[in-house]
Amino acid sequence: MWNRRQFFGVSAAAATAGLPLTARAAAASGSASPAGAVDSTLFGVFANAPVNQSSAFQDMLEQASEQDLMVFLAAGSYVLSGIRLPARTRLAGVSGATKLIFGGGEFLIAGRACERVELTGIGFDGVRRDMGDSVHGLVDLGAVHQVAIDDCSITNSGKYGLVLDACGGRVERTTVTTATEAAIYAVNSTGLRIADNTVADCDNGGILVHRSEIGADGTIVSGNRVERIAALYGGTGPFGNGINIYRAGNVVVSNNVISDCAFSAIRANAASNLQVLGNNCSRSGETAVYAEFSFEGAVISNNIVDGAANGISIVNFNEGGRLAVCSGNIVRNLRTSGPYQADPPGFGVGITVEAETSVTGNVVENAPRYGMHLGWGPFLRNVVVTGNVIRKTGEGIAVSVVEGTGTAVISDNVIDDTPNGAIVGHRWTEAVTGDLAHEGAAGFPGLLIERNHSS
Repeated sequence: MWNRRQFFGVSAAAATAGLPLTARAAAASGSASPAGAVDSTLFGVFANAPVNQSSAFQDMLEQASEQDLMVFLAAGSYVLSGIRLPARTRLAGVSGATKLIFGGGEFLIAGRACERVELTGIGFDGVRRDMGDSVHGLVDLGAVHQVAIDDCSITNSGKYGLVLDACGGRVERTTVTTATEAAIYAVNSTGLRIADNTVADCDNGGILVHRSEIGADGTIVSGNRVERIAALYGGTGPFGNGINIYRAGNVVVSNNVISDCAFSAIRANAASNLQVLGNNCSRSGETAVYAEFSFEGAVISNNIVDGAANGISIVNFNEGGRLAVCSGNIVRNLRTSGPYQADPPGFGVGITVEAETSVTGNVVENAPRYGMHLGWGPFLRNVVVTGNVIRKTGEGIAVSVVEGTGTAVISDNVIDDTPNGAIVGHRWTEAVTGDLAHEGAAGFPGLLIERNHSS
């Protein structure tokens, strides 16, 4: 049964029904709506109504779209199903108090080929209900020219929390939690910014930036807090990552705080011209920061990795992975165990690189296997390792000396407390030299090892 306030709201709406929407908005009183917004009660949509209001809500959006109006939703709950966003959708609510609750059926909110979708101060709750095959997320947007999602919350999705397929715009200051897939899935983006959001407690991923084919993307992922990301689907890396970049080039991942991810804090696969800058990565289940497979160009700088199976890996030269700078990072407190049985050389490695890569000014501490691992078999070419500090590692630097390796320069590093050697040549996993920091590399023409300080 509706309360007295709702009853008088209906009466007020009826009394002004003959006026144009803009005039009716001016006639509304007692509303906390933003300037210029039309109160939803003027369309017969009320907070805390005891019924599903989908039909009235849909009509409201269509009318508002035609007149380019913003609609204000008062604090309270609105049970909805199957809402299709029109060309111009602008919805504003009371932050933390306005909630759209999925009432069952195919989906809650979906928008396709819209000019603009603007959502501010609204909570979306999927109550973990199943959704149909026509959507992938609780808030599901496709080919939207300009998305503006600000200060919203998206919780309890039975699929992804927020899906942005071929969209541009921004997602900011929004909290996405407890999705059965990933929190935010952005694919084939057209100038997207994902910034200053909180993502937590999702079953299989945090923020995903993907493309259907390898190409430039340009998404900026900055200032987000990502935590407690599981990998319930298992596997060896597609799931359980805090921020995952796949096939998307020219992406910037900066100044995020990422913790307690089942696999990587930041994982980039086939992502060229990647920048991973100034991120804080704690307690990763597998490799904390990963640039892998067919990429060209990665700058991984000024990040902190504290707790992981491996620290930073820039690898897969055999698949075309090459051309990187790894500088100014702190990597520490690694372990030899991970979420699956590791391929050789195993977990417990601080920094791994293979081709056309400069490794400078990093600090690695407490890596039980190797502080740094250079190359794998013949896959080592044009690597410079200089000015780093490595301490309390099994070996300081393991470098491949298999036939066919290219040039590697290892100079001016400080290597301390490495019981298995400061710099050791390897044939795959087998150590085949003494400590090259003391013996030199005269027998290996591709190696230049000089002015390193070890104890």
